[in-house]
Amino acid sequence: MSAAPPHRRALVIALAALAWFSVLLQCFLSLQLASRSGESIGRGIVSFLGYFTVLTNLLVCISVTLPLVRPAAASGKLFSRADVIAGVATSIAFVGLAYHLLLRNTWNPQGLQFFANVLLHYVIPVLYVTYWWFISPKTGVRWISPLIWGIYPTAYLVYALIRGRLIGSYPYGFIDAAAIGYGQTLINGLGLLLAFIVLGLMVTSLDRARARRWTPLANGG
Repeated sequence: MSAAPPHRRALVIALAALAWFSVLLQCFLSLQLASRSGESIGRGIVSFLGYFTVLTNLLVCISVTLPLVRPAAASGKLFSRADVIAGVATSIAFVGLAYHLLLRNTWNPQGLQFFANVLLHYVIPVLYVTYWWFISPKTGVRWISPLIWGIYPTAYLVYALIRGRLIGSYPYGFIDAAAIGYGQTLINGLGLLLAFIVLGLMVTSLDRARARRWTPLANGG
């Protein structure tokens, strides 16, 4: 990333700054809500870190920041790889699509929470997908990659269920095992995982098509 043209680097820095601002704003709002409810800061942080939206936006923050600040380090090189960027793009696009299709009508955020909501569910997903398309390496990714990317939402489901069992609170109604039972929760989780993998296959297809188109242009053809 350090060798990128100055204007491109500036755009990536802007994306990183906005992504961090979005996550930190939501963290502030979560802590504020916990305080108003008479809960501890620790409880507010636990609540904040319970959402797939927050964790995936944090992943976006890391994905764009490490190649900027540590381009020669293993972590910077990892998040500069085409398959890793495409996987993060799939994850954050899934956040936006799942929220829009499943959750946007379940609550009515106001004020700063509305602003944070739009940033986390719409603005950052669109900007990161744009980053993937225009800035990530044009080398294509393997068809097996979506299955590997699927480890992330699977791990999140396990984490959410363990967390919910321990604290008695689940971040989303469709994985609220206490309310709908583990059987229905696992069915819902499997359905969402399949949707994630299908989205990943779409991203992979586009990525490979982009790589084929880019190769002759890069060779002067």
